[in-house]
Amino acid sequence: MLRLAVATREETFERMADPLADRGIDARHVQCEERTTALTDPPNEFNGFDVGFVHPSRIMEGGVADALLDVPWVNDREAILTSRNKADVIARLARADVPVPDTVLISNPVDDTALEAVFERFDPPVVVKPNSTTRGTGVVKVGDLDSFLGVADYLALVHDYQATGDRSFLVQEYIPNATDYRAMCIDGEYVGAVERRLPDPARSVGRWKHNVHRGAEAEGVDLSNDLRDLAERTAEELGIPWLGVDLLVTDDRVVVSETNARPTIDDETKYESGFYDDLAALIEDQV
Repeated sequence: MLRLAVATREETFERMADPLADRGIDARHVQCEERTTALTDPPNEFNGFDVGFVHPSRIMEGGVADALLDVPWVNDREAILTSRNKADVIARLARADVPVPDTVLISNPVDDTALEAVFERFDPPVVVKPNSTTRGTGVVKVGDLDSFLGVADYLALVHDYQATGDRSFLVQEYIPNATDYRAMCIDGEYVGAVERRLPDPARSVGRWKHNVHRGAEAEGVDLSNDLRDLAERTAEELGIPWLGVDLLVTDDRVVVSETNARPTIDDETKYESGFYDDLAALIEDQV
């Protein structure tokens, strides 16, 4: 039986363990973060695995996991770094003529004159987001120049700390009345999607982020062929075998807003038939 080291203990592991066991893959959680690890006398729990799923999000701890597990990964360190860098993804996709939101990368420090020029590029409101966070953390919608400059000031204070590795953030057009989809691709092939929507009470008080971890609901949907093709083009361009592709769709437009190389596995009913067969095949192909 193939032994799979899973570097997460959240919903993904709980949902995947039994279906993969039915397909000859023994998925075991290996804790890589929020622990102590003896490097010169490593614990036995890292021994005996054949494949990893997926590389830890914390790159330093992930390097240790690489060394101790010594296995190929479904989504290795390079895949995680690519997807986590939102600016990198937008730039790559734009060059490949994949539709993306109008976006500007700001690398601190920059002066107010440059910031004002960026803000004037857009029809407000604008979306300001850190370059490498997930779950909507730190993402804000800003409707006027003074507020925009204030948000930029706060980010500059954070970036002024010398140990901060990433001193960049994105300014992006806000796309109103868009339907938010997360399409899943395995080895470049579309395997299902969900629509992410805030409950009406949340929308009525002005909330707008559709992240499930912030209260949105995910409902399985059957995407049109053109949206499926767009998700597959994105996965092919980035070269990431296990990928969530976030699509914003309006009556006259569709864009790829972000990607996620560590996407949560949802209920099996929300994916295409054969989802776990495809996932098992991807895992086995790494060996």
